[in-house]
Amino acid sequence: MDDIPLAVLFGLLIALLLISAFFSGSETALMTLNRYRLQTRARNGERPARYARRMLRRPDRLIGTILLGNTFSNNLAAAIVAMITTRMFTNSTAVLVTTALMTLVMLIVSEVTPKTLAALHPERVAMPASYVFWFLRLPLFPFVWAVNLVSNGMLRMVGVTPEDAAQHSLSSEELRTVVLEAGAMIPQRHQRMLLSILDLEKATVEDIMVPRNEIVGIDITDDREHIREAVIGSQHTRLPVFDGSIDHLKGVLHLRRAVKLAADDKLDTESLLALASEPYFVPEGTPLNQQLLNFQNQKRRVGFVVDEYGDIQGLITLEDILEEVVGEFTSDPATRIKNVYADPDGSYRVSGSVTVRSLNRNLNWRLPTKGPKTINGLVLEQLEALPQTGASVSIDGYTLEITDARANVIKSARIWPPTPGSKTRARAAA
Repeated sequence: MDDIPLAVLFGLLIALLLISAFFSGSETALMTLNRYRLQTRARNGERPARYARRMLRRPDRLIGTILLGNTFSNNLAAAIVAMITTRMFTNSTAVLVTTALMTLVMLIVSEVTPKTLAALHPERVAMPASYVFWFLRLPLFPFVWAVNLVSNGMLRMVGVTPEDAAQHSLSSEELRTVVLEAGAMIPQRHQRMLLSILDLEKATVEDIMVPRNEIVGIDITDDREHIREAVIGSQHTRLPVFDGSIDHLKGVLHLRRAVKLAADDKLDTESLLALASEPYFVPEGTPLNQQLLNFQNQKRRVGFVVDEYGDIQGLITLEDILEEVVGEFTSDPATRIKNVYADPDGSYRVSGSVTVRSLNRNLNWRLPTKGPKTINGLVLEQLEALPQTGASVSIDGYTLEITDARANVIKSARIWPPTPGSKTRARAAA
C-alpha cells in the first residue's frame, strides 16, 4: 500500500466520505418519510415510492443494508486517513492532530450535514436513494440476513418483533393533530368538519337530543280539526303520534303521506295510526358516531332516546347528528336564535333547556359538559336546592343568574362569560 500515490489516497478518501454521506442521509430520509404521503404516491404509480414502501415494511433489513454500507465506508475511510497521516507526518503529535481534524471533517461531511439535509427534505433524498437500495438488497442479502438474525433475536428477548414496525395506526387525538397541522392544505371549513367527525365519539345522544318537554307531535285525543291543522301547518317532515302523552307513543307519521288526506279533510284517528310507522328507540348514552351508523343500518331518520327504565327522555334525528359535522343547515332561522340572545352588556339570555354543548359549540365557551346536559341541570347541580328567581352561581368563571324559575324548573337564565384574566385571578386568589 506504500506505493499508492497520495493523490489516489485523497481521491479514495473523498469518494468514501461521499459514500458515507449518502448512506447517512438516506437512512435519515427513509426513516422520517411521511408514511401516508408515501402510500399516496405509491398508489399513484410512482416507482421510487413503491420501492421505498416495500423496503420500509421490513425496516430491520433496510437498516441492516444501510449500516453495512455506512460502516464499511467509514472504516475504510479511517484506514486511509491513518495511511495518509503516517506517510505525511512522523511526529506523533502531528499524527494525532491530523487524525482529530479528519475525524471532525468526517463528522461534518458524512454525518451532520447529510442527515440535516435529509431531515429537512426527506422525499428529495429518499426517492432517488430507494433505487440504489432496491438493487443493493440482493447482493448484500446474505450479509444483512446474518446480521439481522442476531439483532432480531436480541430484540425478541425484550418483546419486540420487526413486524411491529409495519403497523402505523393513529389514535383520534393524533388524527386531530394531523388535521390541525395540515394548515392551508385543508380549507378551514373542511378542517372544522373533520374535527367534528372526530368529536362525535365524545358526545352522546343526550347532548343534542330535543328534550321530551319540547317534542312536538300529534295527540290522537285532540279533536279532528286540531289534528288537521297540526299536519298542514307543521314545519317538520315527521311527527310523533301519541295518545295523551309522549309516554304512550304510537308511531311516527311522515307528513307527506298524510297532508293530502288532511287537505281533503279525510284524516281521522284510524287513518292517522295506519299511516304512522313503528317508533325507533335509542338507549341513552349511545355515542353519536355509533348512532349515525345505527340510523344508516336501520334505515331510520328519527329516534326516541330512552333511559334504563324505558321512559322517553327526548328525540334525536339524523339531521341533528349531521349538523354536528357540517353545521346548521336548517331552513328555519328562528330555530338557531330562539333560545339564546346577546345583550349589549356582554351577557346572554338563554332558555333553561339550552344544552351546554350547543353553547360551547356556538359561542366558543368552556362550560363543563360532564354531568348535566342543559343549563337547567347545570345550575341545579351547583345550587343543590330548588331554583329561585334571582339566585346566581359561578361555574368555571361563568356567572349564571336565574331570571325565571317556575314549577321547580329554570325557564330562563342570564350568563356572563369570563373576562380575559378573570379565571386566572380567581385561581390565584383561591
